[in-house]
Amino acid sequence: MAVDEVRVAELKEKLQQREDHIKESWVKTMELRLVRDELGKCHKAEGVNHYENCRWLSEKYLAMLKYNRVRGYKNIDV
Repeated sequence: MAVDEVRVAELKEKLQQREDHIKESWVKTMELRLVRDELGKCHKAEGVNHYENCRWLSEKYLAMLKYNRVRGYKNIDV
C-alpha cells in the first residue's frame, strides 16, 4: 500500500509541475504579445521616425521572441 501511495504522490507532483510549466509558458507568450502590440502602436505613432524611436522596443521584442514561446510539458519530463 505504501508503494502505491508514493507512486500516486509522485504522479500528482509531476502533473502539477507540467501544469505550472505550461501556465508559465503561456504567461510569457502573452507578455510577448503585449510587447508586439506596443511595437505596432509605436510604429504607427512615430511614422517615418519609427526606426530611431522604436528601436529599443523592437530589440526587446526580438530578445523575448527567442525564449517566450509555448513549450509543452515534454521539455520538463526529459
